[in-house]
Amino acid sequence: MGWATPVVEASCLPAVLATPFMQRALLGGLLTGGLGGLLGSFAVLRQLSFFSDALGHSALLGITLGILLGIDPTLVLIPFAVVFALLVNQLVQRSQLPTDALLNIIYSSSLAGAVLALSLVDSYQGGIQQLLFGDILGISWADLAVIGSLLLVALTYLLLSLRAQVLLTLHADLAGAAGVRTGWHRLAFIVLLAVVVAVSVKAVGVLLISAFVVIPACAGRLLSRRFPVYLLVSSLLGGACALLGLLASGLTNLPSGPSVVIVQFAGFLLALLFSQARNQLGSAS
Repeated sequence: MGWATPVVEASCLPAVLATPFMQRALLGGLLTGGLGGLLGSFAVLRQLSFFSDALGHSALLGITLGILLGIDPTLVLIPFAVVFALLVNQLVQRSQLPTDALLNIIYSSSLAGAVLALSLVDSYQGGIQQLLFGDILGISWADLAVIGSLLLVALTYLLLSLRAQVLLTLHADLAGAAGVRTGWHRLAFIVLLAVVVAVSVKAVGVLLISAFVVIPACAGRLLSRRFPVYLLVSSLLGGACALLGLLASGLTNLPSGPSVVIVQFAGFLLALLFSQARNQLGSAS
């Protein structure tokens, strides 16, 4: 589960698809994209978008700790993300500061600490560019196993607690009045989102992870008016945009993370145009 990156030399689609690492990347992109879109749909409505951004920036500190300790950064990043989520949840509950201001303090401090720690590393084989912008072309079967297991866990948890998740998303006070354990479900979702962000960092890097989670969810919100449809559309958009972005990356030999985010942004613009046209037609009728 290292961060070594293969070099794409093929320039035609069949040749690109025939390479084993590209096949793994496309499968990984489909899984992480769909997972990011699914959890992002809840995160956007719960105003947790900035949390994914803060965790993405702070993840660089977890990766740096792995480098300094001589451990695979991926193995360090997941427990680091869980601890980060638990600490942030406690700070938000006990502090009277606004949540966005508190998250800004945390991720800025973590990012500064990571940069200082990286300055102590003479050489790093993965390269700083892969840390900042990601490179899913280096994904391994072990990475796919982790992502697939996480997807199963997320789907199982969300399906079993769908009523509670919907109530908590739409109206937290109403959810509490209906007997939903709001504190427990809120913490469980934050931890799950943190792990998803951690495993997705390899795909898009610490600087672009927030867009990877937020953009498909926002596009899905523009295209759908019913909550179940919104969840499905966001997941499909996340997976489809990841596939298209990775194919573009493989054909042009451009970085995978930025390519995926640019495709997501293009999808968001199309969704915005479609939404505006639909609203105009609705007003005219």
